[in-house]
Amino acid sequence: MDPLDRITVIQDDITVQDDVDCLVNAANESLAPGGGVCGAIHAAAGPGLARECADIGHCATGEAVATGAYHLPCEHVIHTVGPVWGGGGGDQEDDLLAACYQESITLAASLGCRSLAFPSISTGTYGFPVDRAARVAVAAIADALADEPEIAEVRLVCFSGSDLAAYEAALAELG
Repeated sequence: MDPLDRITVIQDDITVQDDVDCLVNAANESLAPGGGVCGAIHAAAGPGLARECADIGHCATGEAVATGAYHLPCEHVIHTVGPVWGGGGGDQEDDLLAACYQESITLAASLGCRSLAFPSISTGTYGFPVDRAARVAVAAIADALADEPEIAEVRLVCFSGSDLAAYEAALAELG
């Protein structure tokens, strides 16, 4: 199956995706509850998630770690740390962002997951331009899915209509 056929894009609240095996959290390096998507996921999961994240302690930019989902309607939360936008110069933002998606998919497959939902990583307080992030994300997901045939769906869950349009355009452009 074409990897692009396994990518869906919707506008919704990521914390209510009750038909995926895991949610991906746009985490910070300390894995502490934060704002935006991270804060919403921690709030919906309950305090157990913050305790488990504190036990893990750290996740480097571009990497991913897994925890339980606690009160979320899935089995796992994968936490990945996106890059802070520095202007797109020599800071390797695109490569680090791509690694977030690829590492998360590889980790999900190792946990036996068949479906996962991503937010728009690094496009909130980290300042990554949404159009560019969408192109990087869709290409990275397609590459990762080529190596992980057991993953049946990767869902990109967009908070806003403008994010939805950017991810739909990136998917159409790659297809």
